[in-house]
Amino acid sequence: MRAKYKPSDYEAFRKRCVEMKEAGWRQKDISAALGLTEGWVSQTLKKYRDSGAQGLLARKATGAPPRMTSDQLEKLVEELKRGAQHHGFSGEIWTRQRVNALIERLFGVSYDPTQVGRILKKLGWSLQKPAKKARQQSTQKVNQWREEVLPGLKKS
Repeated sequence: MRAKYKPSDYEAFRKRCVEMKEAGWRQKDISAALGLTEGWVSQTLKKYRDSGAQGLLARKATGAPPRMTSDQLEKLVEELKRGAQHHGFSGEIWTRQRVNALIERLFGVSYDPTQVGRILKKLGWSLQKPAKKARQQSTQKVNQWREEVLPGLKKS
C-alpha cells in the first residue's frame, strides 16, 4: 500500500526528482529511490521541461467550473421572488426539486438536490418550514380556548 502525501510533500519530491535527473540519474532509479512510479517521474520531468521550476510548485485543485453564471444566479433570485405559483407550481412553497425544475427550464442546467440547496444558501435563501396550522383556524377562537378551556384541563 502506497503512502498518501500532502501536496507540499509532492512539491519537494518533484524538486528532488529534477535534481536527481540533472545529476545523471535514470528515471527508473529515481522512481525506486523516491518510492514513486516511473510514470510519476516521467510526468514530473515533462512538467519541468514545459514550465520550468514553476511547473513543480504545488497548486490547489480548481474543481469543475460553475454551470451557471453570476448573471444567471441573479436572474434565478428574481424568478424565485416572483413565487412558485407564478411558475406553475401549486402553492407558494419552493422545494429543491421545484427550484431545480425552474433552473432547468430557464437555463437548461440540472443539479442534484443537494447542489440546489448549496446554490440557494449561496444566494442567501434559507430552509424554512411552513407553520403547521389549519387554514380555517380562527386566532380568536384559539385564544378563547387557551384562556377558558386549557386552564381547566391542566387542573384535572
